Amino acid sequence: MRAVVQTVSRASVTVDGTVVGAIADGLLVLVGATTADSPQRAEQLARKVWHLRILDGERSASETGAPVLVISQFTLYADTRKGRRPSWSAAAPAETAEPLVEAFAAALRDLGADVETGRFRAYMLVESVNVGPQTLLLEV
Repeated sequence: MRAVVQTVSRASVTVDGTVVGAIADGLLVLVGATTADSPQRAEQLARKVWHLRILDGERSASETGAPVLVISQFTLYADTRKGRRPSWSAAAPAETAEPLVEAFAAALRDLGADVETGRFRAYMLVESVNVGPQTLLLEV
């Protein structure tokens, strides 16, 4: 699994004109999965995100209680090496990716995180104000 993690002062996701998830002073996490991923990898990635020391004072979300907004993002596995059209062949199909992203969010909740999410297979408008700015790519 792969995640892009950003520290944000605020972030939200809107579907069909309705805000379905929003946080303040926390982490925005875009998550992608491949067919080789598993619920165990989702849990491993969740632990890594939750304990990552990137907030003020080199503290983690686990130490500060910072909320997390999780957005499914199959485009993290785009292959752009050839031509001008990305290939999505490395990304897990929706039927495989959806339970993995849900397992990631559930693992964060089990660790004590306040988690908001986007909506899978929906056209989402994601807004965020990046702090730092800090944007990290994590893989497990």
